[in-house]
Amino acid sequence: MSQMDPRTPTVDKAALRRHFGRAARAYEATAVLQDRVGQKLMERLDFLRCTPDWILDLGAGTGLQSRRLNGRFPKARVIALDIARPMLLEARRRKGWRQRQLFCQGDAEALPLRPASMDLVYANLCLQWSDLDRSLREIARVLRPGGLLLFTTLGPDTLKELRQSFAAVDAQPHVHFFQDMHEVGDSLQQLGFVDPILDVDHFSLEYRQLADLLRELRGIGAGNALSGRARGLWTPRRWQALNAAYEAWRSNDRLPAHYEVIYAHAWASEPGEARSEDPAVASLRFYPRRPKGV
Repeated sequence: MSQMDPRTPTVDKAALRRHFGRAARAYEATAVLQDRVGQKLMERLDFLRCTPDWILDLGAGTGLQSRRLNGRFPKARVIALDIARPMLLEARRRKGWRQRQLFCQGDAEALPLRPASMDLVYANLCLQWSDLDRSLREIARVLRPGGLLLFTTLGPDTLKELRQSFAAVDAQPHVHFFQDMHEVGDSLQQLGFVDPILDVDHFSLEYRQLADLLRELRGIGAGNALSGRARGLWTPRRWQALNAAYEAWRSNDRLPAHYEVIYAHAWASEPGEARSEDPAVASLRFYPRRPKGV
């Protein structure tokens, strides 16, 4: 199984929850990359045999992908699950939901769902915020035998310009650690997933100045939530040093921000536990309450 460097800081879940909660209102208008990657991920369903009854949209945010899944599988019941309650509350305000749509607050590393209850687990750019092996183990637990996992995550070249610029200023962790495609594939195989297929795409967004990039990252909740992050405000001198380091990347009067996106799908192994008819448990928190008859 893929092993993370023990010196790599872990994610502070409380900070992560706060960051995404604060970003909820503006998230959908700001998360341009997440939207584009989600569209490409959704298109992959065109080539996969999948007629799900129960779908888990893991890391659903404000529910954009859940709404797309609703449109693609109108007879399925979709659970939009996110770690941040304000994201789910914002999702409820959106139009276009079907009656059997469910909203659930939860953590990818400890899914509040019964074993073998999901036909499809869909996760667009959320697994990079959790321990990958723990999350994949949980997904394997809740997928029915033969169920489909379809996800994207970020690779190690993501925000390489920002990572190197911060490194020129101090030795504190500022940019999250991202595992490469081979480590992701190893985890899938060693956790019993069948026929994993992975590939990588690269995106480059451009900004007039560094402050625009940092403002956008905060706007989608992707601020520094590492457990070993430095506390306190930066001095003007350190900000000047960071800006100067990032300016070395300027090209054609724009500053780039690179994203390495890993696309993956795999199938739950068979045989497995008997499928549950209802994924909910008594302590599961839904927003709003589950519709009658579900």
